[in-house]
Amino acid sequence: MLSRPFLKWAGGKTRLLNQYKYLFPNCFRAYHEPFLGSGAIFFKLKSINLIKTAQLGDRNSELVNCYRMVRDALSDVILELSKHQLNHSKEYFYNIRSLDPVDLDQVARAGRTIYLNKTCFNGLFRLNRQGKFNVPFGRYSRPSILNINTLTSASLALEGTTLVDGDYRYIIDRAQLKDFVYIDPPYYPTSKTANFTSYTAAAFTEIHQRELATIVKDLTNSGVSVMISNSDTHLIRELYKDFYQHRVQTSRSINSNPSKRGNISELLITNYKTGT
Repeated sequence: MLSRPFLKWAGGKTRLLNQYKYLFPNCFRAYHEPFLGSGAIFFKLKSINLIKTAQLGDRNSELVNCYRMVRDALSDVILELSKHQLNHSKEYFYNIRSLDPVDLDQVARAGRTIYLNKTCFNGLFRLNRQGKFNVPFGRYSRPSILNINTLTSASLALEGTTLVDGDYRYIIDRAQLKDFVYIDPPYYPTSKTANFTSYTAAAFTEIHQRELATIVKDLTNSGVSVMISNSDTHLIRELYKDFYQHRVQTSRSINSNPSKRGNISELLITNYKTGT
């Protein structure tokens, strides 16, 4: 069954799949993705039957809980979203946003995450320094809060996957010979004002970028196929100078200032030869 992301996510790769599809390895033992986000790559590879077993993770605990509930309690999530869809308004949005996820059960947390994602400004997930969701109400006339077909296909695709809430190294450390790891970390900023990494309350700094590059080299030495997405900057090109670097074109669509949206190039890095 064809599956696709059920969340909009900053840096999501749905629009890039046509450029990526020729760069995936032809076969691999197991799939690992430590920065899951919207899961566009996972859902694509699952749809074309390349994934037999998968370990997926993210440091964003609300995101991972959302995936778990879509996988394990889909009917309950659908009921939760039906309630949100029925009651949706600007006032209702801010009431739901003000709720502390700690006080909710797992299904209610997942419903809240999906609802806010579908109705907030530009579908952003942004946390302030206190770890609180702070994206304002989006100006959608008829937001698509509940898409049963998309959720159902996603739930089926997620069956049998391992979902991990935590540091990316937990997923990467489990990669073995002939496995495939796709790494989509918070991008290294192209300028001082271009840094958007507030998917969690913690930042991903240059130190982390350098640490990740070292880990990728270790994976390569272990016979693991690796693909990395990142910004097209001097630092990233230098960190991965011994790997295959592919420039892809994308659009910068999430910006409060429309004049700062537009096309931009980024890097797709592999440690294996591709067909292009």
